[in-house]
Amino acid sequence: MRREMKNLRAYYSASIREFLRYSSSEILGVIHSNNISAETTIQQSSAWKEEILVLQEQLRPFKDGRIIFEYIIPRMGKRVDVVVLYKNIVFLIEFKCGDTEYKSSACDQVFDYALDLQNFQKESHNKLLAPILVSTRAPDFSGAICENKRILETIKCNAKNITEAISKVAEKYREPSFDYLLWENSEYFPTPTIIEAAQALYCGHNVYDITRNDAGAKNLSVTTDEIHRIIEYSKRNFRKSICFITGVPGAGKTLAGLNIAIQRSVENKGEHAVFLSGNYPLVTVLQEALARDKVEQGKLCGHHIAKSEALRSTSAFIQMIHKYRDSFVGNANIPPEHVVIFDEAQRAWTHEMIKRFMVTKKGIADFNYSEPEFLISTMDRHKDWAVIICLIGGGQEINTGEAGLPEWFDALRRTFNHWDVYVTSQLKDQEYCHGRSWQNIISGLEIHQYDKLHLATSVRSFRTPDLPKLVKAILDGNVILAQEFYKKISQKYPLVLTRDLNKAKDWVSANCRGSTRYGLLASSGALRLKPEGIFVKNEVSIANWFLNGKEDIRSSYVFEDVVTEFDIQGLELDYSVVAWDADFRFDGNVWTYNKFHGNSWKSVNSSERRLYLKNAYRVLLTRARQGMAIFIPKGSDTDLTRRKKYYDGTYNYLKRIGIHELL
Repeated sequence: MRREMKNLRAYYSASIREFLRYSSSEILGVIHSNNISAETTIQQSSAWKEEILVLQEQLRPFKDGRIIFEYIIPRMGKRVDVVVLYKNIVFLIEFKCGDTEYKSSACDQVFDYALDLQNFQKESHNKLLAPILVSTRAPDFSGAICENKRILETIKCNAKNITEAISKVAEKYREPSFDYLLWENSEYFPTPTIIEAAQALYCGHNVYDITRNDAGAKNLSVTTDEIHRIIEYSKRNFRKSICFITGVPGAGKTLAGLNIAIQRSVENKGEHAVFLSGNYPLVTVLQEALARDKVEQGKLCGHHIAKSEALRSTSAFIQMIHKYRDSFVGNANIPPEHVVIFDEAQRAWTHEMIKRFMVTKKGIADFNYSEPEFLISTMDRHKDWAVIICLIGGGQEINTGEAGLPEWFDALRRTFNHWDVYVTSQLKDQEYCHGRSWQNIISGLEIHQYDKLHLATSVRSFRTPDLPKLVKAILDGNVILAQEFYKKISQKYPLVLTRDLNKAKDWVSANCRGSTRYGLLASSGALRLKPEGIFVKNEVSIANWFLNGKEDIRSSYVFEDVVTEFDIQGLELDYSVVAWDADFRFDGNVWTYNKFHGNSWKSVNSSERRLYLKNAYRVLLTRARQGMAIFIPKGSDTDLTRRKKYYDGTYNYLKRIGIHELL
């Protein structure tokens, strides 16, 4: 039997003619030989055999075309059971062998494959994609063929009517011809969510496998390589080094950090690395997502892994900074890790904040460190070498007691000026410097400037990298610049404005297909959204909100629970509804800053608290990867806490920018 391929894109690939010419056992042998998994269960092997037999029967009328088994979807770290290229249509087939019903989760699964190919595979951008769910023992299902934006709604088949389904689609659509082999080997520019990326990296994929490699986003790989180089240099020369990685919102700082932590732990035995964050929701969601995935992967390999066991493993790799920090208080223990990655390092606590915490929670009265200083001190206990990697987001401090970037440098200058300090030129920006001069911040330190440590392109908003620039212009009150950026992105990134919450929800729901993740966001200070049914003070199970499916009322899909900047920072959605209250309102030519207290709004006069409020909206407005609806209530002059003028100014300002209204 001639083998047409031996690569990692698929386990089997051939013309339909060749597929029909050989026995099921010969084809199964090729699939097994190309399977790089450590284990293949008897169940999986049986499923492949059944799929081969079913398709050899059902594809017999089709003499032209191509068939591919286990075609990889890099971003998701998963494979499509079968791809059939026939009459210039891409049929994506997901088998559920033995199933007697068409489960909605399975329909979404195969539809998601189609969405992924359309979004991220170069040769699929203009192709007709036809997802098919084959529940082999389910009853016949007769439904109309419906198309939306070049993807058909999932077609439901059993083992006996695949021929009929493919024929109907081929008769209805006359598609321009294309090269099947070119499609099969097409470039793929994935942009994973942080959850998908963490799962893929944890399963052994590399950052190069799961991220875009086009010119606009290549610096994620460049930055990762540069960090590895610094680590290796520090290791060889017994140096202690601290790296400050900067980037625009959504540029992949967390992804780069996770990749480093995993690689240094797995590929460098005895070295150890840990990913630390002060962001409780991020840590909770990632730990839970990795644990759930580990349980599922165990099932596929025939191994039962208890959820509690999986959580213990993932919790060792991703930790809350505060728990890690406290394990070294009051002792001289040397950390097992030589490499520590601190996500959102600008949110580390000031000396005043951590001192108050230690007194009230730990009964320690003489704690004389800021959080940055204490973390550096613990890593300084190593006698040979150590590396701290600080992932810094400019303009993202959102809470009282967050030290910002300057405190890291102050700590280094006071006590640890023997450390090598690696920075980017972007750190000179006032978003990072908090009103201090750059020269003042770095005085007395050994500074190495490498601009490869800056991530300049957003990969969160894969439809447009300019969303953070638009948001910055809006928040800076720069109408002209905001108008320019809105015109630039509006064709690729749908952004709408409405005063009707239900219209915003309906618009988002209509734009989202498959398991595309969407949800409702609002500022933690948005206390007068309550009349609209939005309760920002409600307790939300953040892991369930981000990870559970449409059938679960606790999930983001239901729009029953709203999350705030504290919940969403560091995470992302595909689409969002951002509910805008009167805490941050546009009044003529300037933004005004307000806090609801008791029964009225009070002006926020503290520059620090003003910064937190502005940054809260920066976080909310940069969370959605594919599109966003902004909802601003109409208000009511009969309610003095919700007067129309509190909302009209902001709405008219966004209208002036040109943002499309949902009427």
